[in-house]
Amino acid sequence: MLVPFQLRAISKRSVMTTSVLVILLAAFIWNFSRSRQVSQARTSAKAAVTRGSTSDPVATSLTADADNDGIPDFAELRTFEDRENFRRWFTAIAETQFYQLSEQWKREQRDCAGLVRFAMREALRHHDRTWFQKMGPVYEPVARDVNGFDLDNNQLGEKIFRADFGSYHDGDIRDGKFSEFADGRTLKNFNVVFVSRDRREAEPGDLLFYYQPWVQKFPYHVMVFLGSPRVAPNGQRDWVVYHTGSTATDDGTVKKLELSVLDQHPDPRWRPVESNKNFLGFYRLKILQ
Repeated sequence: MLVPFQLRAISKRSVMTTSVLVILLAAFIWNFSRSRQVSQARTSAKAAVTRGSTSDPVATSLTADADNDGIPDFAELRTFEDRENFRRWFTAIAETQFYQLSEQWKREQRDCAGLVRFAMREALRHHDRTWFQKMGPVYEPVARDVNGFDLDNNQLGEKIFRADFGSYHDGDIRDGKFSEFADGRTLKNFNVVFVSRDRREAEPGDLLFYYQPWVQKFPYHVMVFLGSPRVAPNGQRDWVVYHTGSTATDDGTVKKLELSVLDQHPDPRWRPVESNKNFLGFYRLKILQ
């Protein structure tokens, strides 16, 4: 009776040993398969970076244009705080030109679109001690700096104005689809979106556009909507500031007045009212969308 007992014991140990071996073999196969998958994934990722694939998160963030408006996502102000801070700087800088022209605003750039370009650039800079010294004594802090976009350290450089149709793609900068310069037509066609012809829909920092086809060289005219002004407020919230434009004999000037005053302009083609077909309406900078 001793032998059968020994045989049964050996049989149980064999089963246990076999089970352990099977488990170890399965674990080895799983680990080997997992290692191959990780290795292949890393190889694919490296290849994508080499090709400049947009599957790379960093590459995607630098070339993405989620709303297909032609302005890259990295150049748009994504937070409410950034948008509000930009509006305050943008309108304050534009309004200040009425009281004292900045030497930083080059004389040859002084026209209606030039006011927008100048105020927009300076609003996107860091407003440190050096900036205030450069701009002059009439400037003072009006808001925090924009955090989401650094004018002095970005892919576009100072070429922040879209100059062609289409959504943003890698290579647009190289292909000349962005520029440091933008006239009224370029601002209107590529850098803003229509809001309304009703002034009640306008927000500070929006732009008013006119189209005067009899002016052959520069038929588009643009103004900056201030809303309530910082200087000499009178309780009204419909103020605008604009440059009249220069001619061969006149450098033009910056004007600041209420829309209600413009409503009574002697030439009805310059009245900002819905019945005036030459008044195109209020538009918003795409970086604020």
